[in-house]
Amino acid sequence: MDEKYILTIDVGTQSIRGIIFDKSGNMAAKEKREYTPYFSLAPGYAEKDANFYWSTICDVCQTLKENNQGVFEGIIGVTITTMRNTVVPVNQKGEPLRAAILWLDQRRAISDEKFPAFYKMALKIVKEEVKIRNFKKAFRWQWIKENEKEVYDSTYKYLLLSAFLNFKLTGFFIDSSASQIGYIPFDFKRVKWASKYDIKSFVFNIDINKMPQLVDSGGIAGSVSKEASHETGLPKGLPVIASGSDKGCETLGTGCINNRMGNISLGSAVTIQTMVDKYIEIHPFIPSYPAVITGKFNPEVQINRGYWMIRWFKNEFAEKETKESMEKDIPVEVLLDNLLDMVPPGSDGLLLQPYWGGELKDPFAKGGVIGFTEMHTRAHLYRAIVEGINFAVLDGINSIEKKTGQRIINFSISGGGSQSDNICQITADMMGRAVYRVQTYETAGLGAAISGFKALGIYRTYEEAVKHMVQKQRIFQPNKKNALKYEKLYKVYKKIYPNLKKLYREIDDIVKE
Repeated sequence: MDEKYILTIDVGTQSIRGIIFDKSGNMAAKEKREYTPYFSLAPGYAEKDANFYWSTICDVCQTLKENNQGVFEGIIGVTITTMRNTVVPVNQKGEPLRAAILWLDQRRAISDEKFPAFYKMALKIVKEEVKIRNFKKAFRWQWIKENEKEVYDSTYKYLLLSAFLNFKLTGFFIDSSASQIGYIPFDFKRVKWASKYDIKSFVFNIDINKMPQLVDSGGIAGSVSKEASHETGLPKGLPVIASGSDKGCETLGTGCINNRMGNISLGSAVTIQTMVDKYIEIHPFIPSYPAVITGKFNPEVQINRGYWMIRWFKNEFAEKETKESMEKDIPVEVLLDNLLDMVPPGSDGLLLQPYWGGELKDPFAKGGVIGFTEMHTRAHLYRAIVEGINFAVLDGINSIEKKTGQRIINFSISGGGSQSDNICQITADMMGRAVYRVQTYETAGLGAAISGFKALGIYRTYEEAVKHMVQKQRIFQPNKKNALKYEKLYKVYKKIYPNLKKLYREIDDIVKE
Protein backbone atom coordinates (compact mmCIF):
# COMPACT_ATOMS: atom_id res chain seq x y z
CA MET A 1 0.00 0.00 0.00
CA ASP A 2 1.48 3.40 -1.05
CA GLU A 3 -0.50 5.70 1.25
CA LYS A 4 1.12 6.35 4.63
CA TYR A 5 -0.73 7.30 7.80
CA ILE A 6 -0.06 8.49 11.34
CA LEU A 7 -2.28 7.30 14.19
CA THR A 8 -2.79 9.97 16.84
CA ILE A 9 -4.31 9.14 20.20
CA ASP A 10 -5.82 12.23 21.81
CA VAL A 11 -6.67 11.75 25.48
CA GLY A 12 -8.91 14.53 26.73
CA THR A 13 -10.87 15.32 29.86
CA GLN A 14 -14.14 13.95 28.49
CA SER A 15 -13.15 11.57 25.69
CA ILE A 16 -10.42 9.64 23.90
CA ARG A 17 -10.10 9.85 20.13
CA GLY A 18 -8.03 7.57 17.94
CA ILE A 19 -7.59 9.31 14.59
CA ILE A 20 -5.71 8.16 11.51
CA PHE A 21 -4.43 11.06 9.37
CA ASP A 22 -2.92 11.01 5.91
CA LYS A 23 -0.07 13.28 4.81
CA SER A 24 -2.55 15.85 3.46
CA GLY A 25 -4.13 16.34 6.88
CA ASN A 26 -7.29 14.40 6.06
CA MET A 27 -8.91 12.04 8.55
CA ALA A 28 -8.93 8.54 7.10
CA ALA A 29 -10.59 6.99 10.15
CA LYS A 30 -11.67 7.90 13.67
CA GLU A 31 -12.95 6.23 16.82
CA LYS A 32 -14.14 8.11 19.87
CA ARG A 33 -15.05 7.05 23.39
CA GLU A 34 -16.74 9.49 25.74
CA TYR A 35 -16.73 9.08 29.51
CA THR A 36 -17.45 10.79 32.80
CA PRO A 37 -14.53 13.20 33.32
CA TYR A 38 -13.67 12.15 36.87
CA PHE A 39 -14.87 10.86 40.21
CA SER A 40 -14.61 12.93 43.38
CA LEU A 41 -13.85 11.49 46.83
CA ALA A 42 -14.09 14.91 48.44
CA PRO A 43 -15.19 18.40 47.37
CA GLY A 44 -12.80 19.78 44.78
CA TYR A 45 -11.12 16.43 44.05
CA ALA A 46 -10.94 15.12 40.47
CA GLU A 47 -9.51 11.63 39.92
CA LYS A 48 -9.74 8.79 37.41
CA ASP A 49 -8.23 5.32 37.18
CA ALA A 50 -5.12 5.67 34.99
CA ASN A 51 -5.59 2.15 33.63
CA PHE A 52 -9.02 3.20 32.38
CA TYR A 53 -7.34 5.50 29.88
CA TRP A 54 -5.09 2.68 28.68
CA SER A 55 -7.89 0.11 28.35
CA THR A 56 -9.98 2.65 26.43
CA ILE A 57 -7.05 3.32 24.09
CA CYS A 58 -6.74 -0.43 23.48
CA ASP A 59 -10.45 -0.64 22.66
CA VAL A 60 -10.22 2.33 20.29
CA CYS A 61 -7.20 0.88 18.47
CA GLN A 62 -8.73 -2.58 18.14
CA THR A 63 -11.94 -1.08 16.75
CA LEU A 64 -10.00 1.05 14.28
CA LYS A 65 -8.17 -2.07 13.11
CA GLU A 66 -11.34 -4.09 12.77
CA ASN A 67 -13.26 -1.44 10.83
CA ASN A 68 -10.45 0.05 8.73
CA GLN A 69 -8.13 -2.84 7.91
CA GLY A 70 -6.58 -1.35 4.77
CA VAL A 71 -5.93 2.06 6.30
CA PHE A 72 -4.68 0.50 9.54
CA GLU A 73 -2.03 -1.43 7.63
CA GLY A 74 -0.67 1.84 6.25
CA ILE A 75 0.11 3.32 9.68
CA ILE A 76 3.83 4.19 9.89
CA GLY A 77 3.84 5.73 13.36
CA VAL A 78 1.75 6.43 16.45
CA THR A 79 1.82 9.41 18.79
CA ILE A 80 -0.01 10.35 21.97
CA THR A 81 -1.20 13.80 22.99
CA THR A 82 -2.98 14.24 26.31
CA MET A 83 -4.54 16.74 28.68
CA ARG A 84 -1.94 18.43 30.83
CA ASN A 85 -1.07 18.51 34.52
CA THR A 86 -2.56 15.08 35.21
CA VAL A 87 -0.27 12.93 37.35
CA VAL A 88 0.18 9.19 37.85
CA PRO A 89 2.61 7.88 40.51
CA VAL A 90 3.73 4.33 39.64
CA ASN A 91 5.85 1.53 41.10
CA GLN A 92 8.90 -0.02 39.44
CA LYS A 93 6.67 -2.14 37.19
CA GLY A 94 4.83 0.96 35.99
CA GLU A 95 1.66 0.06 37.90
CA PRO A 96 -0.34 3.04 39.19
CA LEU A 97 -0.21 3.34 42.98
CA ARG A 98 -3.36 5.45 43.10
CA ALA A 99 -5.87 7.05 40.74
CA ALA A 100 -4.61 9.78 38.44
CA ILE A 101 -5.08 13.30 39.82
CA LEU A 102 -6.50 15.45 37.02
CA TRP A 103 -5.76 19.03 36.10
CA LEU A 104 -9.25 19.94 37.33
CA ASP A 105 -8.41 18.86 40.88
CA GLN A 106 -8.41 21.71 43.42
CA ARG A 107 -6.92 19.99 46.48
CA ARG A 108 -4.13 21.85 48.17
CA ALA A 109 -1.26 20.71 50.35
CA ILE A 110 -0.53 22.40 53.67
CA SER A 111 3.08 22.97 52.65
CA ASP A 112 4.23 24.88 55.72
CA GLU A 113 7.97 24.51 55.04
CA LYS A 114 9.88 27.77 55.35
CA PHE A 115 11.47 29.26 52.28
CA PRO A 116 15.28 29.49 52.40
CA ALA A 117 16.33 33.03 53.32
CA PHE A 118 17.68 33.85 49.84
CA TYR A 119 14.48 32.80 48.06
CA LYS A 120 12.26 34.50 50.64
CA MET A 121 14.09 37.80 50.25
CA ALA A 122 14.11 37.61 46.43
CA LEU A 123 10.38 36.80 46.29
CA LYS A 124 9.52 39.66 48.63
CA ILE A 125 11.40 42.06 46.38
CA VAL A 126 9.42 41.01 43.32
CA LYS A 127 6.20 40.64 45.40
CA GLU A 128 5.60 37.06 44.24
CA GLU A 129 5.88 35.06 47.47
CA VAL A 130 2.12 34.35 47.68
CA LYS A 131 2.02 33.06 44.09
CA ILE A 132 4.99 30.74 44.64
CA ARG A 133 3.49 29.41 47.88
CA ASN A 134 0.28 28.66 45.99
CA PHE A 135 2.30 26.77 43.38
CA LYS A 136 3.82 24.62 46.10
CA LYS A 137 0.41 23.95 47.64
CA ALA A 138 -0.88 22.87 44.22
CA PHE A 139 2.02 20.40 43.78
CA ARG A 140 0.37 16.95 43.84
CA TRP A 141 3.51 15.24 45.10
CA GLN A 142 3.51 17.53 48.15
CA TRP A 143 -0.10 16.56 48.89
CA ILE A 144 0.75 12.86 48.51
CA LYS A 145 3.70 13.32 50.86
CA GLU A 146 1.44 14.86 53.49
CA ASN A 147 -1.54 12.52 53.10
CA GLU A 148 -0.58 9.20 51.49
CA LYS A 149 2.65 7.99 53.03
CA GLU A 150 2.41 4.49 51.53
CA VAL A 151 2.06 5.90 48.01
CA TYR A 152 4.83 8.41 48.69
CA ASP A 153 7.24 5.72 49.90
CA SER A 154 6.38 3.30 47.08
CA THR A 155 6.60 5.71 44.13
CA TYR A 156 9.31 4.76 41.65
CA LYS A 157 8.31 7.27 38.97
CA TYR A 158 6.12 10.36 39.16
CA LEU A 159 4.58 10.63 35.70
CA LEU A 160 2.30 12.91 33.79
CA LEU A 161 -0.47 11.02 31.98
CA SER A 162 1.42 11.32 28.67
CA ALA A 163 4.48 9.58 30.16
CA PHE A 164 2.34 6.84 31.69
CA LEU A 165 0.70 6.08 28.34
CA ASN A 166 4.05 6.19 26.53
CA PHE A 167 5.27 3.63 29.07
CA LYS A 168 2.27 1.42 28.35
CA LEU A 169 3.10 1.61 24.62
CA THR A 170 6.88 1.20 24.78
CA GLY A 171 7.78 -0.28 28.18
CA PHE A 172 10.03 2.73 28.94
CA PHE A 173 9.53 5.71 31.23
CA ILE A 174 9.92 8.37 28.57
CA ASP A 175 8.03 11.46 27.46
CA SER A 176 8.17 14.43 25.11
CA SER A 177 9.73 17.61 26.47
CA ALA A 178 6.75 19.45 24.92
CA SER A 179 4.36 17.54 27.21
CA GLN A 180 5.93 18.72 30.48
CA ILE A 181 3.23 21.13 31.55
CA GLY A 182 2.15 21.07 35.16
CA TYR A 183 3.45 21.52 38.68
CA ILE A 184 6.75 19.75 38.14
CA PRO A 185 10.46 20.68 38.52
CA PHE A 186 10.90 21.54 34.85
CA ASP A 187 13.07 24.35 33.47
CA PHE A 188 10.76 25.68 30.77
CA LYS A 189 13.34 28.10 29.40
CA ARG A 190 16.06 25.48 28.92
CA VAL A 191 13.57 22.66 28.26
CA LYS A 192 15.03 20.19 30.75
CA TRP A 193 14.62 19.13 34.36
CA ALA A 194 15.43 21.98 36.74
CA SER A 195 18.85 22.16 38.36
CA LYS A 196 19.19 21.98 42.14
CA TYR A 197 19.80 25.75 42.21
CA ASP A 198 16.53 26.54 40.41
CA ILE A 199 13.73 27.78 42.68
CA LYS A 200 11.44 25.22 41.00
CA SER A 201 13.52 22.45 42.57
CA PHE A 202 12.62 23.84 45.99
CA VAL A 203 8.97 24.53 45.19
CA PHE A 204 8.50 21.16 43.45
CA ASN A 205 10.75 19.19 45.75
CA ILE A 206 11.05 15.72 44.25
CA ASP A 207 14.02 13.55 43.35
CA ILE A 208 14.66 14.16 39.64
CA ASN A 209 15.37 10.42 39.29
CA LYS A 210 11.67 9.87 39.84
CA MET A 211 10.87 11.83 36.68
CA PRO A 212 10.86 10.19 33.22
CA GLN A 213 13.51 10.48 30.54
CA LEU A 214 12.81 13.32 28.12
CA VAL A 215 13.05 13.32 24.32
CA ASP A 216 12.64 16.34 22.04
CA SER A 217 9.27 16.72 20.38
CA GLY A 218 9.46 15.33 16.88
CA GLY A 219 11.82 12.61 18.12
CA ILE A 220 11.28 8.89 18.54
CA ALA A 221 10.24 7.89 22.05
CA GLY A 222 10.50 4.16 21.35
CA SER A 223 8.48 1.49 19.60
CA VAL A 224 5.36 -0.49 20.33
CA SER A 225 6.25 -3.37 22.65
CA LYS A 226 5.15 -6.96 22.22
CA GLU A 227 2.69 -6.64 25.10
CA ALA A 228 1.25 -3.34 23.81
CA SER A 229 0.95 -4.85 20.35
CA HIS A 230 -1.16 -7.69 21.74
CA GLU A 231 -3.43 -5.29 23.64
CA THR A 232 -3.86 -2.60 20.97
CA GLY A 233 -3.50 -4.52 17.72
CA LEU A 234 -0.73 -2.15 16.62
CA PRO A 235 2.29 -3.80 14.96
CA LYS A 236 5.17 -4.65 17.27
CA GLY A 237 8.06 -2.27 16.61
CA LEU A 238 5.87 0.55 15.23
CA PRO A 239 7.62 3.89 15.99
CA VAL A 240 6.16 5.86 18.90
CA ILE A 241 6.68 9.56 18.19
CA ALA A 242 7.05 12.29 20.80
CA SER A 243 4.67 15.11 19.94
CA GLY A 244 3.37 17.37 22.72
CA SER A 245 0.51 18.39 24.98
CA ASP A 246 -3.01 18.74 23.64
CA LYS A 247 -2.96 22.56 23.62
CA GLY A 248 0.47 22.72 21.99
CA CYS A 249 -0.64 20.26 19.33
CA GLU A 250 -3.82 22.28 18.75
CA THR A 251 -1.79 25.42 18.15
CA LEU A 252 0.37 23.63 15.57
CA GLY A 253 -2.67 21.86 14.10
CA THR A 254 -4.33 25.19 13.31
CA GLY A 255 -1.23 26.43 11.49
CA CYS A 256 -0.23 28.92 14.20
CA ILE A 257 3.57 29.03 13.85
CA ASN A 258 4.47 32.64 14.73
CA ASN A 259 3.34 35.46 17.02
CA ARG A 260 1.33 37.25 14.34
CA MET A 261 -1.14 34.40 14.73
CA GLY A 262 -2.98 33.17 17.82
CA ASN A 263 -4.93 30.02 18.59
CA ILE A 264 -8.03 30.23 20.76
CA SER A 265 -8.78 26.76 22.09
CA LEU A 266 -12.35 26.34 23.29
CA GLY A 267 -12.03 23.13 25.27
CA SER A 268 -12.65 22.06 28.86
CA ALA A 269 -9.90 24.55 29.62
CA VAL A 270 -9.93 27.59 27.34
CA THR A 271 -6.56 28.96 26.27
CA ILE A 272 -5.06 31.57 24.01
CA GLN A 273 -1.63 30.64 22.67
CA THR A 274 0.79 32.02 20.15
CA MET A 275 4.27 30.86 19.11
CA VAL A 276 7.55 32.71 19.65
CA ASP A 277 11.22 32.07 18.98
CA LYS A 278 12.48 33.13 22.42
CA TYR A 279 11.31 32.23 25.92
CA ILE A 280 9.19 34.88 27.63
CA GLU A 281 6.94 35.05 30.69
CA ILE A 282 3.61 36.82 30.21
CA HIS A 283 3.39 37.20 33.98
CA PRO A 284 6.27 36.62 36.43
CA PHE A 285 6.81 32.91 37.11
CA ILE A 286 4.05 31.95 34.63
CA PRO A 287 6.12 30.23 31.92
CA SER A 288 5.80 29.93 28.20
CA TYR A 289 5.61 26.23 27.36
CA PRO A 290 7.85 24.31 24.97
CA ALA A 291 6.17 24.25 21.56
CA VAL A 292 5.85 21.08 19.51
CA ILE A 293 8.30 22.76 17.11
CA THR A 294 11.59 22.26 18.97
CA GLY A 295 13.26 25.53 19.92
CA LYS A 296 10.03 27.54 19.93
CA PHE A 297 7.68 28.39 22.80
CA ASN A 298 3.96 28.85 23.36
CA PRO A 299 3.08 31.86 25.56
CA GLU A 300 -0.34 31.08 26.98
CA VAL A 301 -3.12 32.46 29.12
CA GLN A 302 -5.63 29.90 30.40
CA ILE A 303 -9.18 30.23 31.67
CA ASN A 304 -9.65 27.30 34.04
CA ARG A 305 -12.82 25.26 33.50
CA GLY A 306 -13.54 27.37 30.43
CA TYR A 307 -15.86 25.32 28.24
CA TRP A 308 -16.46 23.04 31.18
CA MET A 309 -18.96 25.81 31.95
CA ILE A 310 -20.77 24.90 28.73
CA ARG A 311 -20.96 21.33 29.97
CA TRP A 312 -22.36 22.65 33.26
CA PHE A 313 -24.99 24.63 31.33
CA LYS A 314 -25.90 21.57 29.26
CA ASN A 315 -26.33 19.44 32.39
CA GLU A 316 -28.38 22.01 34.25
CA PHE A 317 -30.40 23.80 31.54
CA ALA A 318 -30.21 21.97 28.20
CA GLU A 319 -31.72 18.53 28.72
CA LYS A 320 -33.81 18.92 25.54
CA GLU A 321 -30.85 19.79 23.31
CA THR A 322 -28.61 17.17 24.89
CA LYS A 323 -31.17 14.42 24.26
CA GLU A 324 -31.72 15.59 20.67
CA SER A 325 -27.96 15.68 19.98
CA MET A 326 -27.66 12.05 21.07
CA GLU A 327 -30.62 11.00 18.93
CA LYS A 328 -29.34 12.81 15.82
CA ASP A 329 -25.63 12.22 16.51
CA ILE A 330 -24.70 15.86 16.10
CA PRO A 331 -22.75 18.09 18.52
CA VAL A 332 -24.95 19.70 21.13
CA GLU A 333 -23.13 22.99 20.48
CA VAL A 334 -24.76 23.08 17.04
CA LEU A 335 -28.23 22.77 18.60
CA LEU A 336 -27.42 25.39 21.20
CA ASP A 337 -26.70 27.81 18.36
CA ASN A 338 -30.47 28.37 18.35
CA LEU A 339 -30.19 29.88 21.85
CA LEU A 340 -27.42 32.21 20.69
CA ASP A 341 -29.63 33.38 17.82
CA MET A 342 -32.34 34.39 20.29
CA VAL A 343 -30.17 36.89 22.17
CA PRO A 344 -28.43 40.07 20.90
CA PRO A 345 -24.73 40.85 21.43
CA GLY A 346 -24.16 41.78 25.06
CA SER A 347 -26.92 39.45 26.30
CA ASP A 348 -29.19 42.40 27.11
CA GLY A 349 -26.80 43.57 29.83
CA LEU A 350 -26.00 40.21 31.44
CA LEU A 351 -22.23 40.01 32.08
CA LEU A 352 -20.34 36.98 33.34
CA GLN A 353 -16.87 36.73 34.87
CA PRO A 354 -15.62 33.14 34.34
CA TYR A 355 -13.49 32.56 37.43
CA TRP A 356 -15.20 29.25 38.21
CA GLY A 357 -12.17 26.98 38.42
CA GLY A 358 -9.99 28.58 41.09
CA GLU A 359 -7.29 31.10 40.25
CA LEU A 360 -3.74 30.48 41.46
CA LYS A 361 -3.01 34.20 41.38
CA ASP A 362 -6.00 34.76 43.67
CA PRO A 363 -7.44 31.58 45.22
CA PHE A 364 -10.34 33.62 46.65
CA ALA A 365 -11.65 34.57 43.17
CA LYS A 366 -15.06 33.25 42.23
CA GLY A 367 -17.36 33.44 39.24
CA GLY A 368 -19.70 36.38 38.95
CA VAL A 369 -22.84 37.12 36.94
CA ILE A 370 -24.21 40.66 37.06
CA GLY A 371 -27.08 42.53 35.42
CA PHE A 372 -29.93 40.04 35.97
CA THR A 373 -33.44 41.33 35.30
CA GLU A 374 -36.82 39.66 34.86
CA MET A 375 -36.33 39.62 31.08
CA HIS A 376 -33.33 37.28 31.15
CA THR A 377 -33.73 33.62 30.15
CA ARG A 378 -31.55 30.52 29.88
CA ALA A 379 -30.66 31.70 26.35
CA HIS A 380 -29.27 34.92 27.85
CA LEU A 381 -27.25 32.93 30.38
CA TYR A 382 -25.83 30.70 27.65
CA ARG A 383 -24.74 33.64 25.54
CA ALA A 384 -23.35 35.41 28.62
CA ILE A 385 -21.18 32.34 29.34
CA VAL A 386 -19.80 32.36 25.79
CA GLU A 387 -19.20 36.11 25.93
CA GLY A 388 -17.71 35.99 29.44
CA ILE A 389 -15.17 33.36 28.39
CA ASN A 390 -14.25 35.49 25.39
CA PHE A 391 -13.79 38.58 27.55
CA ALA A 392 -11.32 36.58 29.64
CA VAL A 393 -9.61 35.44 26.41
CA LEU A 394 -9.36 39.09 25.37
CA ASP A 395 -7.63 39.82 28.69
CA GLY A 396 -5.11 37.12 27.79
CA ILE A 397 -4.59 38.44 24.28
CA ASN A 398 -3.85 41.92 25.63
CA SER A 399 -1.31 40.48 28.08
CA ILE A 400 0.45 38.46 25.36
CA GLU A 401 0.56 41.38 22.92
CA LYS A 402 1.93 43.70 25.60
CA LYS A 403 4.75 41.28 26.37
CA THR A 404 5.66 40.36 22.79
CA GLY A 405 5.16 43.84 21.32
CA GLN A 406 3.37 42.20 18.39
CA ARG A 407 -0.31 42.60 17.61
CA ILE A 408 -1.93 39.28 16.73
CA ILE A 409 -3.37 39.77 13.25
CA ASN A 410 -5.81 36.87 13.14
CA PHE A 411 -6.90 33.91 15.17
CA SER A 412 -7.52 30.26 14.59
CA ILE A 413 -10.20 28.66 16.71
CA SER A 414 -10.19 25.05 17.87
CA GLY A 415 -11.74 22.71 20.42
CA GLY A 416 -15.35 21.62 20.86
CA GLY A 417 -16.69 25.18 20.80
CA SER A 418 -15.29 25.71 17.31
CA GLN A 419 -18.02 23.42 15.92
CA SER A 420 -20.53 26.24 16.44
CA ASP A 421 -20.65 28.83 13.64
CA ASN A 422 -22.29 31.29 16.03
CA ILE A 423 -19.55 30.92 18.63
CA CYS A 424 -16.93 31.47 15.92
CA GLN A 425 -18.72 34.62 14.75
CA ILE A 426 -19.16 35.94 18.30
CA THR A 427 -15.44 35.37 18.86
CA ALA A 428 -14.53 37.32 15.72
CA ASP A 429 -16.82 40.18 16.80
CA MET A 430 -15.37 40.28 20.31
CA MET A 431 -11.74 40.11 19.19
CA GLY A 432 -12.38 42.64 16.42
CA ARG A 433 -10.31 40.49 14.10
CA ALA A 434 -10.76 37.64 11.66
CA VAL A 435 -11.17 34.15 13.09
CA TYR A 436 -10.64 31.07 10.97
CA ARG A 437 -11.44 27.40 11.35
CA VAL A 438 -9.46 24.63 9.70
CA GLN A 439 -10.70 21.46 8.04
CA THR A 440 -11.20 19.56 11.31
CA TYR A 441 -11.97 20.48 14.89
CA GLU A 442 -9.67 17.58 15.88
CA THR A 443 -6.74 19.96 15.74
CA ALA A 444 -4.81 18.40 18.64
CA GLY A 445 -4.77 15.12 16.73
CA LEU A 446 -3.81 16.94 13.52
CA GLY A 447 -0.94 18.75 15.23
CA ALA A 448 0.34 15.47 16.65
CA ALA A 449 0.11 13.92 13.17
CA ILE A 450 2.14 16.83 11.75
CA SER A 451 4.81 16.03 14.32
CA GLY A 452 4.66 12.38 13.30
CA PHE A 453 5.11 12.98 9.57
CA LYS A 454 7.97 15.40 10.30
CA ALA A 455 9.65 12.91 12.64
CA LEU A 456 9.54 10.13 10.05
CA GLY A 457 10.91 12.32 7.25
CA ILE A 458 7.78 12.65 5.12
CA TYR A 459 8.26 16.41 5.50
CA ARG A 460 11.61 18.12 6.01
CA THR A 461 10.30 20.94 8.20
CA TYR A 462 7.25 21.73 10.30
CA GLU A 463 6.52 24.68 8.04
CA GLU A 464 6.39 22.36 5.04
CA ALA A 465 4.14 19.94 6.91
CA VAL A 466 1.76 22.72 7.97
CA LYS A 467 1.58 24.01 4.38
CA HIS A 468 0.46 20.59 3.14
CA MET A 469 -1.66 19.46 6.10
CA VAL A 470 -3.56 22.52 7.39
CA GLN A 471 -6.33 24.05 5.27
CA LYS A 472 -8.42 27.03 6.31
CA GLN A 473 -12.00 25.89 5.91
CA ARG A 474 -13.88 29.06 6.81
CA ILE A 475 -13.00 32.61 7.83
CA PHE A 476 -15.30 34.65 10.10
CA GLN A 477 -14.93 38.42 9.71
CA PRO A 478 -16.00 40.70 12.59
CA ASN A 479 -19.24 42.65 12.38
CA LYS A 480 -18.13 46.26 12.98
CA LYS A 481 -21.31 47.28 14.82
CA ASN A 482 -21.11 44.28 17.16
CA ALA A 483 -17.36 44.77 17.65
CA LEU A 484 -17.92 48.36 18.81
CA LYS A 485 -20.60 47.24 21.30
CA TYR A 486 -18.30 44.56 22.71
CA GLU A 487 -15.45 47.06 22.99
CA LYS A 488 -17.63 49.21 25.26
CA LEU A 489 -18.84 46.23 27.31
CA TYR A 490 -15.26 45.00 27.77
CA LYS A 491 -14.47 48.22 29.64
CA VAL A 492 -17.30 47.38 32.04
CA TYR A 493 -16.16 43.75 32.32
CA LYS A 494 -12.69 44.94 33.37
CA LYS A 495 -14.22 46.62 36.42
CA ILE A 496 -16.06 43.53 37.73
CA TYR A 497 -13.14 41.77 39.44
CA PRO A 498 -11.58 44.84 41.13
CA ASN A 499 -14.96 45.75 42.58
CA LEU A 500 -15.81 42.21 43.77
CA LYS A 501 -12.37 41.11 44.94
CA LYS A 502 -12.91 42.19 48.55
CA LEU A 503 -16.36 40.57 48.64
CA TYR A 504 -14.94 37.23 47.42
CA ARG A 505 -12.61 37.16 50.44
CA GLU A 506 -15.43 38.00 52.82
CA ILE A 507 -17.56 35.19 51.35
CA ASP A 508 -14.68 32.75 51.76
CA ASP A 509 -14.19 33.72 55.41
CA ILE A 510 -17.91 33.28 56.19
CA VAL A 511 -18.35 29.87 54.55
CA LYS A 512 -15.27 28.55 56.34
CA GLU A 513 -16.60 29.49 59.79
